[in-house]
Amino acid sequence: MRTTIDLADEVLEDAKAAAFRRGVTFSEFLEEALRAYLLGVNRAACAPLHTVRGEVVQAGLDLDRVSALIVADDELSYCKSR
Repeated sequence: MRTTIDLADEVLEDAKAAAFRRGVTFSEFLEEALRAYLLGVNRAACAPLHTVRGEVVQAGLDLDRVSALIVADDELSYCKSR
């Protein structure tokens, strides 16, 4: 299906260059990029909940940073005991 879209010049040039490097047409590149984006959006909507000691970890907490988990756990414990 044909359609018309407006892109910033810089985005257009970057996308064309990326398509060229991959050896695909601009249309193929855009279709693949859009499919990947939509798949990611659908996966994000179904993202698993992360827990620490049975408690759901707050959104946006970096699970790779142990210190952040300790602080969050301490704050939770302190707030509950008050």
